[in-house]
Amino acid sequence: MSWKLFKNIWLFVKCEIPELMSNWRLIPRLLMFMYCYAFYMVVTWFMAMPDPTNAQAGFVSVIVGAGAAWFGLYVNSGKVKTQENK
Repeated sequence: MSWKLFKNIWLFVKCEIPELMSNWRLIPRLLMFMYCYAFYMVVTWFMAMPDPTNAQAGFVSVIVGAGAAWFGLYVNSGKVKTQENK
């Protein structure tokens, strides 16, 4: 009984969880959420400054520019194609 239960749990962990994470695209969504949080914090930090320098404006520009790359990666990442075992 315990061996069959262990085998079913292992099958679930090995096959179902990765497929669930791929279908729901959990990792790209998590990374996009983390970028949105960092973007918000940087923009509010920059806007609260009385007299920002060119280096600080450049930093914000890099963060905003990275958003285009992150969004492009998020949109272009799709479901991973896997081969079915026969």
